[in-house]
Amino acid sequence: MGHIVLRLDRVMADRKMILNELSEKVGVANVNLSKMKNGHISAIRFSTLAAICQVLRCQPGDILEYSPEGDDE
Repeated sequence: MGHIVLRLDRVMADRKMILNELSEKVGVANVNLSKMKNGHISAIRFSTLAAICQVLRCQPGDILEYSPEGDDE
């Protein structure tokens, strides 16, 4: 079975936004966004994902990526 890779760090870098700024604008604790950015979460609320996408002006697919089993990422 494959897995989901989080690309929040890449999207944030493209938008030149730091974690503290995103945290303030989304209304999610800095520590929780940090865990998401580093791929240390197993779930995300749709409302949180929608807020992140609104602030970063992106689509969920820009942040979440499917990786088939066996990929090294």
